[in-house]
Amino acid sequence: MMRRGLWVAAWALIILVLIMPLAVVLAEALKNGFGPALETLKDPDGIAALWLTVEVTTIAVIANTLFGIAAAWLLTKYRFPGRTSLLVLVELPLSISPVVSGLVWLLLFGAQGWWGPALEEAGIHIAFAIPGIILATVFVTLPYVVRTLVPLMEQQGRDTEEAAALAGAGFWQILWRVTLPGARIALVSGILLTTARAMGEFGAVSVVSGHIPGLTETMPLHIESLYNGYQTVAAFTMAALLACMALATVLLRYAPAFLWRSREVPK
Repeated sequence: MMRRGLWVAAWALIILVLIMPLAVVLAEALKNGFGPALETLKDPDGIAALWLTVEVTTIAVIANTLFGIAAAWLLTKYRFPGRTSLLVLVELPLSISPVVSGLVWLLLFGAQGWWGPALEEAGIHIAFAIPGIILATVFVTLPYVVRTLVPLMEQQGRDTEEAAALAGAGFWQILWRVTLPGARIALVSGILLTTARAMGEFGAVSVVSGHIPGLTETMPLHIESLYNGYQTVAAFTMAALLACMALATVLLRYAPAFLWRSREVPK
């Protein structure tokens, strides 16, 4: 009885908090029909927001994947003074409000910031430009690859890597042929989590972007602009597209684990 009650409560919460909002977004986007909804996506500012989101997400994912692999290797293979502090710093973006991180970038690179005037004189624009959006997105998505890799790499131990080293393998051979293949599910999971988080980031990007339509508006910012401009169908259509992109990313996250388990099932 208790098990059934928990099952009902869990599904009720999922339907209320997850499924219903997605259904409402889709219903609002299609309330005038499929054609008008698709027509709103042809807006040049909307297309620019879509491509900017893809560009920023791609750069953030590449940067944080490389950083995540390096940081996870350092944290799991070595013991050094300050290791705990490094772990805390890696997780800092999870506990700091994205708006606060956006304000920090403005303090550093804004027109009245510490380094902003000097950079402006050199022709380098960070605040209210794409580099600022990239920096903000990289910051808020920094922990995901590290935090998914560290537990699995710690569980792996060092026996296989030491055996490979004794066999004459170099650092890069050990990393790419021994360590990462054993942690591929965790790595893919971290990359996809980073992707989903980067696509949907609003707070930090909103602060540093300047909300310039067609130039510094990502999809979340463009959705806000459309909604504030009473373009409800266009706003919900863009929101539905973003939700579908995020949902596809989440589903892809579980695909490697599912395929890996299916191979382990005895025939």
